Amino acid sequence: MKKVGFLGPKGTFTEMAAYSLFPKEELVPLKTIPKVLDLAFAKGIDYAVVPIENAIEGTVNITLDYLIHHKPMPIVASISLEIAQHLLFSPNKDRETFVPKKVVSHPQAIAQCHQFLQKNYPEIEIEYADSTGSAAAWLAENPNADACVIANAQAASTYGLAVAQGDIHDFEHNRTRFIVLTAKKEQAPHIVGPEHTGDKTTLMVTLPSDFAGALHQVLSAFAWRKLNLSKIESRPTKTGLGNYFFLIDIDQLMDDVLVPGAIAELTALGCKVEVLGSYATYSSKATASIN
Repeated sequence: MKKVGFLGPKGTFTEMAAYSLFPKEELVPLKTIPKVLDLAFAKGIDYAVVPIENAIEGTVNITLDYLIHHKPMPIVASISLEIAQHLLFSPNKDRETFVPKKVVSHPQAIAQCHQFLQKNYPEIEIEYADSTGSAAAWLAENPNADACVIANAQAASTYGLAVAQGDIHDFEHNRTRFIVLTAKKEQAPHIVGPEHTGDKTTLMVTLPSDFAGALHQVLSAFAWRKLNLSKIESRPTKTGLGNYFFLIDIDQLMDDVLVPGAIAELTALGCKVEVLGSYATYSSKATASIN
């Protein structure tokens, strides 16, 4: 049985993603994204599942920065999950009359429900947690607190909380993409359950500092080969103000001709190119209960 680490505790969206991909493996909850990546890098677990991107709030920067600058590992799979945020109360609170003074949740969850909070609780204090699951666990341990949490239905079930109001996220079609990483020299995990939606190759490209029009040249290397790019994003190299690298998602697996040819052309231009992974992508509604 494989060990799969995820951003815990139980009841997080990351657990739902991990369970969708690895329903028969041992799931290991860890407190923070860096702790998940640290343990995977040390080979204490076989796979790490962490959030990388949300349709509303964009990139999960801590995942990307920690992966790039501290614990580099190949991406071996990814999964997109529907996200439904709910307002949870302690079951001893009357949902009709209770007015919480504080809301606790992960920063991304708070941001995804900004309009709801502004409309219904404009003066509420906001407290950030490491995950939606840890927020739910805290409220379960402090049932008399004048607080509510934002989390999913699985967290409500896991920690015995009441759903005061469902689907409080500001936008429909809210999805988060999670990536699977491993430091072990293994092939991609064998995935059966979720829907296979395509394939990606993710590159990290650092431009030469003294090459005018370098980004245009980079994009041209993919364009004339008709390689479709589903994402291009700049991130600071952390070596000085104005220094950036680019993350590029190509909508296909690494082949023998097109992608290597593009990489060779970029290298000839003076760019530094690293392949972060070539992997299958999946999608799931994660409606199954986690045992």
